[in-house]
Amino acid sequence: MFKLSGNIKFDPINVTKKHNKQSSWKKTAIIEFNNDDIYKYYAWFIKKRFNISLNKPLRGTHVTIINEIVDDDVYLNAKNIFDRKDITIEYDPTIIEANRKGHWWIKAYCDDIKNIRKYMGLNPDPFFKLHLTIGLATHLQLEHSNYILDQCLKFNI
Repeated sequence: MFKLSGNIKFDPINVTKKHNKQSSWKKTAIIEFNNDDIYKYYAWFIKKRFNISLNKPLRGTHVTIINEIVDDDVYLNAKNIFDRKDITIEYDPTIIEANRKGHWWIKAYCDDIKNIRKYMGLNPDPFFKLHLTIGLATHLQLEHSNYILDQCLKFNI
């Protein structure tokens, strides 16, 4: 397991059309890391091993803590307590996962995140589980990315 430290950021800048569209009802908090090159490091391995080029994550190296509907008062209370606090996650770089949309990520672990989510009345485990995003396969490489995913699943890699 590796450790990575960053800062909790409530209300990060909207960087997608989807985020802008949903920002009136969806609350967001992420962990931003000082070293934003972490995703590049693991994307390089994906490129070398599988010949898949990944686009940079829109928010750079990050872990999403909250990305859902939360009561405004609960959210503001949590923001007053946790915003800009230092936090450390653990991740296992040998467990890299992907999906059919071309997203590639590393599973992350952090009891503090689970406790923050519990404090806010949320399920301790987010819907998409805690993860460190590596990147997104380019549209030209999505078919190849899915082929590699199929082979990894087939051979339990």
